[in-house]
Amino acid sequence: MKTLFALAALAITTLSSPVFANAELAQKKNCMACHAVDKKLVGPAYKDIAAKYAGQKDAVAKLSEKVIKGGVGAWGQIPMPANAVTPDEAKTLVTWVLAQK
Repeated sequence: MKTLFALAALAITTLSSPVFANAELAQKKNCMACHAVDKKLVGPAYKDIAAKYAGQKDAVAKLSEKVIKGGVGAWGQIPMPANAVTPDEAKTLVTWVLAQK
């Protein structure tokens, strides 16, 4: 019985961790200095980014590239600097951002 509870606790932790891990990664990589989930700061809210790119099949690849290299013009003239992230970290961050509702 203890094993069953331990497995259930592990499953819950494992299934819920990616959401927190991605928010933690965004914090660790200083994304939250310019972005928030639900309001515009220097850059757009993550919910607004998710809405703008909803349904676009190439959104993860396109936005991952922007996270890595930086960009300007999609949300105004304030540039987003290049970020010190790996391609896998960029993909993780973008996938998390696009899941915001």
